[in-house]
Amino acid sequence: MADFLVIVESPAKAKTIERYLGKKYKVRASMGHVRDLPKSQMGVDIANNFDPKYITIRGKGPVMKELKSAAKKAKKVYLAADPDREGEAIAWHLAHSLDVDVNSDCRVVFNEITKDAIKESFKHPRPIKMNLVDAQQARRILDRLVGYNISPLLWKKVKKGLSAGRVQSVAVRLIIDREKEIKAFEPEEYWTIDGKFQKGKEAFDASFYGINGEKRELRSEEEVKAAISGISGDTFKVTSVTKKERKRNPAPPFTTSSLQQEAARKLNFRAKKTMMIAQQLYEGIDLGKEGTVGLITYMRTDSTRISEVAQTEAKNYITSEYGEKFLKDGANKEKKQSNAQDAHEAVRPTSTFRNPASLKEFLSRDQLRLYKLIWDRFLASQMAPAVMDTMSVDLVNGDVYFRATGSKIKFPGFMKLYVEGTDDQAEETDRFLPDLKEGDEVSKTEIEPKQHFTQPPPRYTEARLVRTMEELGIGRPSTYAPTLDTIQKRGYVALDNKRFVPTELGEIVHELMAEFFPEILNVEFTAKMEQDLDDVEDGKAAWVSVISEFYKDFEKSLEVAEKEMQEVEIKDEPAGEDCENCGSPMVFKMGRFGKFMACSNFPECRNTKAIVKDIGVTCPNCKEGHVIERKSKKRRIFYGCDRFPECDFLSWDKPLPRNCPKCDSILIEKKLKKGVQVQCSSCDYKEEQQS
Repeated sequence: MADFLVIVESPAKAKTIERYLGKKYKVRASMGHVRDLPKSQMGVDIANNFDPKYITIRGKGPVMKELKSAAKKAKKVYLAADPDREGEAIAWHLAHSLDVDVNSDCRVVFNEITKDAIKESFKHPRPIKMNLVDAQQARRILDRLVGYNISPLLWKKVKKGLSAGRVQSVAVRLIIDREKEIKAFEPEEYWTIDGKFQKGKEAFDASFYGINGEKRELRSEEEVKAAISGISGDTFKVTSVTKKERKRNPAPPFTTSSLQQEAARKLNFRAKKTMMIAQQLYEGIDLGKEGTVGLITYMRTDSTRISEVAQTEAKNYITSEYGEKFLKDGANKEKKQSNAQDAHEAVRPTSTFRNPASLKEFLSRDQLRLYKLIWDRFLASQMAPAVMDTMSVDLVNGDVYFRATGSKIKFPGFMKLYVEGTDDQAEETDRFLPDLKEGDEVSKTEIEPKQHFTQPPPRYTEARLVRTMEELGIGRPSTYAPTLDTIQKRGYVALDNKRFVPTELGEIVHELMAEFFPEILNVEFTAKMEQDLDDVEDGKAAWVSVISEFYKDFEKSLEVAEKEMQEVEIKDEPAGEDCENCGSPMVFKMGRFGKFMACSNFPECRNTKAIVKDIGVTCPNCKEGHVIERKSKKRRIFYGCDRFPECDFLSWDKPLPRNCPKCDSILIEKKLKKGVQVQCSSCDYKEEQQS
């Protein structure tokens, strides 16, 4: 029997660590949490300082039996769960179950699963930090108090199976508030005038700037005509040339949030998938002769801090591969966010010299893509800024000013390897201008006015929502992906073209929460709760005091809701057609993803049908029918007339309920690789691309 027992959460992690520690160590997995609050009851004694009642999780009996047996035979037990609050709580629960003294040097933490990091961590075991345990315990109890008090109310007043939670309720609110903004949005007309110019044989573009050197916005076609009428002839004079050198710094290494956002933008990964693959890379991948190795550092972090060892390794790699001029000058000091715990490093590769190309044969396609993203981002963060030469030129004809801007990359720096993606704008590229100087004359070859309309704020993608939650201080790195997953599973929101839309069920629950539990939906309140939990971790506040302060007002809200919340009867609305199976009337029912049609003779007849979605557009062919959303046999959405087969109108692009201002044909919404383009179905009219 081994002298020392080490307990981690997962078998993959156990396998990797056991290789590094040698024969005296036996590494076993707890398979995650071993104790929790019971599912069948609240499990919190409110009258007794919110004392939690923990039980062994159902199904964990055999695991605990094996761990207890191994612990009795070992000289010492080390608890090596993940290096965060949840990991500390798992270690504490294991210590309780295995009779390990929490004040002994039983806790081992490491930020990466590599031989050096593991061996070093076992030289410095420590007691379990109860502040971290208390912070995690407080979060668990808070969520239990909210969920197990509000959820039964919703079951009673709305329907079975609903739930409410602190963070998920605020996430749903953000999505619903955005939908209200979109519906209330009134587009405003504006115009631009683009011009094509030439100096000798060199052509370039410039846009209308203003009148008499003052910037002028164009709000109507009349204003455009007035501006163009001020242009006499085809010759413009260069009155101003401004040249500058601009530096662009690299993005910092990944945090959990920025990793999820960038993986969504560049790899099209959902947050849940990103975290699942990152977990695999962290716990270890079999690299053949090298054995199983952890390829990235711990992936739940809000810090951009990098260790000196990692910085030195990156410096050596950059010097070797790119040359010294590509090195970042000075110390790498990343700005810490105000609400960041900064418990451990940023997400980075455990070895810069283990480049993506060298791992191709060992990783799956998705593992390699995510690893490359993490590797590229980290290495680029340690490289020199890019240097851009920029040029701004004013062109004048009479009192009409046009402005041309150009830039070129003077020194690529970090951009040679990686450029951060964005939700709203294109990546920076060279935009060349001729060598112009004051007094030069250039020729106008074309003037093109364009009508535009302001766009409503975009719906949240997963990446946008994660970024917003982080900016507002809602949740923590470990909660983003589970929160997004939960609100979809509950049927409160759905994804439409990879953007969140609230369901009818979500709006009903949100209205009830807003009326009776406004503090739960309050963004500032939720952010303050996160700060209070941080204070518990830092030893600045007692967890019982934090919960007691919250429960004081929450209990009053509960009493009011119990008395005054009215039942919301979601009636089966007649669908206006009969079941093709049994002839009974079809009715609308509420489901996880909104309404659907079902036979009223349920359960004798279980026929259901999707609701045909009318998009509010009159058919452009027959002018009588309505355009409805349909699905092909391969589940691809297309649009057709509801009078089919009498009318054969079909479109893969979504028609819009307004016509082209240029030719009066129907406008369509064309899905592009990055965003949506509103354009005319007949002429060349286009509106600004929406991200």
